[in-house]
Amino acid sequence: MIRILIADDQALIRAGFRALLDAEPDMEVVGEAGSGTEAVAAVARLAPDVVLMDIRMPGGDGLEATRTILAAAPAPGRVAPNPGTDGGSGAGRASHGPRVVILTTFELDEYVTGAIRAGASGFLVKDTEPEDLVRAVRAVHEGDAMLSPSVTRRLLERLAAERPSAQAAQPADVRLLTEREREVVALVGQGLNNAEIGERLYITPLTAKTHVSRAMTKLGLRDRAQLVVLAYESGLVRPGWLG
Repeated sequence: MIRILIADDQALIRAGFRALLDAEPDMEVVGEAGSGTEAVAAVARLAPDVVLMDIRMPGGDGLEATRTILAAAPAPGRVAPNPGTDGGSGAGRASHGPRVVILTTFELDEYVTGAIRAGASGFLVKDTEPEDLVRAVRAVHEGDAMLSPSVTRRLLERLAAERPSAQAAQPADVRLLTEREREVVALVGQGLNNAEIGERLYITPLTAKTHVSRAMTKLGLRDRAQLVVLAYESGLVRPGWLG
């Protein structure tokens, strides 16, 4: 069961998201928050798997709350509390910390890059189709990135523009990767999923997923969203490759 926390300052939006997600057989909304401060406290109390986070909220915005939540998240493989029905701690469970999906009315560039740099696994505008929201929750729970198509392009173009030079030296961390892993990371940076990477490199989707996981482990990254950022900042992907 995917445990979800909804953070938004509008009660009507929270209610709509709750109704949509609670209707899914593999999802449960375990809590709500009306501000960034409340979201941080609720995550600590409820240990959700996925947080749907608004950006513009009183009492601490969503970006700052995301940074705080993810900074406190346990490292992959550590054991975190498993809350009981009363919200208290129960038996331990393996945890990577919560995944955060930013939900906002605005597609402003500084929000996109700020959210991803803060560690968010997804960025969706609030007029996203209901099935896309449900798919996003499942995707980030599995460690994938979920970005609206228009948001993805703007994010990648901005990251490319921020790099001082297309010939900039690759960070030392990238040199930890094998040649195949660098190929896979470059394709992740272009927005390909595991099946598409498999087709491009003539490997199975499972093998592609394994390469992605190993690359993230070596580089100390939380998920594919951060891998996309690294692909651009390291020069593994160039602007002209967007298509």
